Amino acid sequence: QVQLVESGGGLVQTGDSLRLSCAVSGRTFVQYTMAWFRQAPGTEREFVAGLWWNDGRTYYAESVTGRFTISRDAAKNTVNLQMNSLKVEDTAVYYCEALTYYRASRSATDFTSWGQGTQVTVSS
Repeated sequence: QVQLVESGGGLVQTGDSLRLSCAVSGRTFVQYTMAWFRQAPGTEREFVAGLWWNDGRTYYAESVTGRFTISRDAAKNTVNLQMNSLKVEDTAVYYCEALTYYRASRSATDFTSWGQGTQVTVSS
């Protein structure tokens, strides 16, 4: 298991940018798939963006393509989510999640580790 701690959430306005960070620690995770999911009240957890730690390969939900960028910093053991042109509908708790092998999964049930989440609120 790995330990995941998210940070960087906050209250912003429509069109603003925000950068989330996930600190990763624990066992070796070079083969892991890392992803960001989000969950708004009364909804199911939704895939946002994913990345394979080994080579930085990425994949995105259609709703954030062109606005969000997922990346990793191997020196700091962090996975980051740069969010630009934020919309009210991006409001949610954002979770960093880990899967122990490479798979471009968009299903939260595949991921075996996750953090406590960080709140992102976008006001109009």
